[in-house]
Amino acid sequence: MKEIIERLSELDTPAVSDALDSMGLTGVLSGVAARVPGAKTCGLAYTVSYRAVGEGPKFRNAANYLDDVPAGSVVVVDNGGDTSCTNWGSLLTVVAQARGVRGTVLHGSARDITEVRAAGYPLFSTGVTMVSGKNRVELGETGATVDVHGVLVRPGDVILADDSGALVIPAEHAAEVADRAERVDATERRIAAAVAAGSRLDQAREKFGYATPWRADA
Repeated sequence: MKEIIERLSELDTPAVSDALDSMGLTGVLSGVAARVPGAKTCGLAYTVSYRAVGEGPKFRNAANYLDDVPAGSVVVVDNGGDTSCTNWGSLLTVVAQARGVRGTVLHGSARDITEVRAAGYPLFSTGVTMVSGKNRVELGETGATVDVHGVLVRPGDVILADDSGALVIPAEHAAEVADRAERVDATERRIAAAVAAGSRLDQAREKFGYATPWRADA
């Protein structure tokens, strides 16, 4: 899997999305947007879910799980899509970078965006707010399948995220997706080069197999 992740890291989400489409797979994590322009991440998903806190006066820390996240992982946090309070900020970013975590994808909100951007940490979320998660949400569980707008993310699936958004690649399909996405990327580069050299776009697309760019004979 390490070699596959390295290959996918060299690709962008549009090429990988096209590869997933060609296999009838839905991988886009809808509504998730880049919060650090130019940052990109690719790695195995470490899943985390939150739940609303119950009644009671006791202080509820949002969560302490990052020390257990393996280096090279991408943290995928599910707050049920609730963006009214945060699940990530500058302190967790410092810990994540120290632990070798590759990035974070939130089905929820982040804060401290200025500090996160200054750190260059790959952060992607469905929302942004300054409201703390303390005493509002708490850790539900880690290592379980999470649902991001109807798309399931399992521990060990591959996450790829860049300025165009975030997507999940089922682990069992990762090698084939990488193969197809590399062919998509190569096809688009050939078309771009031909157009830059003076070719008509329609002719270049026809010549280089734009309709099925993932095919080995494209």
